[in-house]
Amino acid sequence: MSMGRQLFELQEVDLEIDAKREALSEVMGRLGQSEVLDQARLSLAGDAERLVELERSQREQEREVEDMRAKATASEEKLYGGTVKNPKELASLQEQVVNLQRKMRERDDKTLDIMAEVDTSQQKVSLKRGEVAKIEEDWRAEQASLSQQQAELGAALATLEQKGKDLAGKLDASSLELYQALRRKRQGRAVAKVEQGMCQGCRIALPMSELQRARLGQELVQCSSCERILYVS
Repeated sequence: MSMGRQLFELQEVDLEIDAKREALSEVMGRLGQSEVLDQARLSLAGDAERLVELERSQREQEREVEDMRAKATASEEKLYGGTVKNPKELASLQEQVVNLQRKMRERDDKTLDIMAEVDTSQQKVSLKRGEVAKIEEDWRAEQASLSQQQAELGAALATLEQKGKDLAGKLDASSLELYQALRRKRQGRAVAKVEQGMCQGCRIALPMSELQRARLGQELVQCSSCERILYVS
């Protein structure tokens, strides 16, 4: 087997290693917390807190109305019970009853408004809880899939890396050094196939002398244009 072919086979393995490492890096980057889920939970927490505030406000309004109703009832009993005879006191009681009734109506209106807000807020929280549950379910399924992919990619990568070491071990140090230098320089592609007298790395037609040397396979021949090692299959 020519040195060019050996390097080409090593390159195929190295390119697959590069692809697997990139895929593994992407998978690992997606493992863990989800920004979408975090935002959904935060939004739900805010709406739930708002609902608690509204429900507390509703209870306070209802207590105040009950207190006013009790006071109004007590004032009406005095007003119409016959125990108070003084006209000024009766007028004062009448005014208290009227004021309390007016305030109760205002409080009742406000309570109804708050109740409407509570109902809307409850629906919103219920809807968001469902959305968060769905996002969590999808996230857990995705995490399980990603964990499986991570394990599979890790195993495949280990096998490829061992294969790459075995192939590299059959090469002489100078050839391997040249190959690695070109890989860094040429985005991972140090070896180019020759097809129809043309370097497939840069798509330039090779001089006849260069082509003949590459075909013989007795030495490493580099493309005079892109410097890649030429391999004639």
